[in-house]
Amino acid sequence: MSKSTRHILFLSILMLLLVAANLFFGTIHIPARETFHILLGQEASKASWSFIVLQTRVPQAIVALLTGAALSVSGLMLQTAFNNPLAGPDILGINSGAGLGVAIVMLAFGGVIPTGSMLLSGSLAIISAAFVGALVVTGLILIFSTLTHSRVMLLIIGIMISYIASSMVSLLNFFSTAEGVHSYMMWGMGNFGSVSLERLPLFAAFTLVGLAIAFCLVKPLNALLLGVHYAENLGINIRRTRTLLLLATGLLSSVATAYCGPISFIGLAVPHIARLLLGTNNHRSLMPVTVLCGGCIALLCNLISTLPGGGRMLPLNAITPIIGAPIVIFVILKMRRS
Repeated sequence: MSKSTRHILFLSILMLLLVAANLFFGTIHIPARETFHILLGQEASKASWSFIVLQTRVPQAIVALLTGAALSVSGLMLQTAFNNPLAGPDILGINSGAGLGVAIVMLAFGGVIPTGSMLLSGSLAIISAAFVGALVVTGLILIFSTLTHSRVMLLIIGIMISYIASSMVSLLNFFSTAEGVHSYMMWGMGNFGSVSLERLPLFAAFTLVGLAIAFCLVKPLNALLLGVHYAENLGINIRRTRTLLLLATGLLSSVATAYCGPISFIGLAVPHIARLLLGTNNHRSLMPVTVLCGGCIALLCNLISTLPGGGRMLPLNAITPIIGAPIVIFVILKMRRS
């Protein structure tokens, strides 16, 4: 059995254990036997327990798993494409675009989107605004990618777009009400529990499409490790590869941010965890291990956020830096030594 196969098997088992832990533990204590009966389709002693397990914990665990995988794969692709170990899903301003969309709805329109004879409000308005904002930035990046062939210039453009979006959010915060600012801050803390069971199929479909595109790019990504000119000599279409990479990254990042808020550090740190485990940059083994690592880390963060009890959850972005920041510091020190 190869090293990558052993890691995939171990991470798969760990992922299943973390999924089970997320189903059996939460802010509300439910006896393990009752949870087991609920998952088997049997009636629970309390109707509220069935609702919590089936309508909250099950979709929350699935969302955490898919979001962790999506952000981690996005980070891996960007780090390879830009040859920058500190690149993450927010490096192109996609997360900032989503944040700007949410800020416009929450701070300028009071959480309501007028759409002709209908009004979108609540979480649906927030998800729609974040998705549109992220797609707009992704579209801009795709346009700029046709105008410049330099990876460094495209990276700088993404950072500048992120700064512009952040400045606009700051202005909206300045002129908004205290209630609006508080609502926006709560969204910015991140939450895997914002996707209901009814919205889960659409979220899963978008995420799985993005992951499928990413796995189709394994060969071009391996070629890019050897340099752009070498990849071209191997017959890799650099422009098409870059376009597909941006589309996959934009789709994965925008969907994750729209539904769960701007989750920090997972996309930046998890690819390095996968590389440390495997000791290789070969994307044939690195991609699946990154997916599994991302899912496990996200499930672990979600579990930690629900462990304190008392009916309240800790914000995700108060937990992910504790796990991700030491990894990033280690990578920076390693780069300095090499």
